[in-house]
Amino acid sequence: MVRIRVLVVDDHRIFAESLAAALAAEPDVDVSAAGSGPAALRSLERAAAEGRRYDVLLVDADLGAALPGIRPAVPVQEVGEDGLVDGISLVVGVRAAQPHVRIVVLAEKDDPRRAALALQAGASGWVAKDCSLSRLLTVIRGVLREETHLPPALLTGVLRELTAARKHRTESERLVESLTPREREVLRCMVAGLGRKAVADRLFLSPHTVRTHMQNVLGKLGVHSTLAAVALARRAGVGPVDLVGPSAGDVVERGGQLA
Repeated sequence: MVRIRVLVVDDHRIFAESLAAALAAEPDVDVSAAGSGPAALRSLERAAAEGRRYDVLLVDADLGAALPGIRPAVPVQEVGEDGLVDGISLVVGVRAAQPHVRIVVLAEKDDPRRAALALQAGASGWVAKDCSLSRLLTVIRGVLREETHLPPALLTGVLRELTAARKHRTESERLVESLTPREREVLRCMVAGLGRKAVADRLFLSPHTVRTHMQNVLGKLGVHSTLAAVALARRAGVGPVDLVGPSAGDVVERGGQLA
């Protein structure tokens, strides 16, 4: 019998332990639980090193949301919205480190926008936390067959969100293409989190020249802050420059103004 190795990742201990116990009753499922993103990553690394990789992760969409001071890594798409999705941040990290692992996001409620974000991040499914065990097992086995699973009620909304995201990406790419090569280089520095002085040192320019380039970038992109410029750049697929040397710690924006 081929066994499925499942890791439940949820910081609500009772829920995680109850779900793990229910799954463990299945004859073809081996299951463990982790109470945080870092704990999950450690479990994945340890399992891979021991030659017993996990097959499926079940990740809480709101992982870390109840903990004070948690600011997850991956922002939601809309510029200026303060909500950050830590469960989806974990999806991004796991897919980058162990792309063979299939990920299903467990959610308290249906949300087309966040479900679309999860799929964009690399998840293979979005399931309500209160779904039946048989439904969850169907999804687990389905994603291992390269299937994508969404609740039928979410399908139209998710398709709308994905279409809108594609449209935004196309527009963002057009705006980035309007930049000169030097301005694109400056934008990549901004994406990396470098402030004006750090960019000047890196590109061997005066701070005044860098400030002019940054202002031109904001103007051509049609945004009013560096955070908005970085969000647009990421939608267009613009990556950061490699950070080398002391300039990496500089701040790119303070209070919405150029540093």
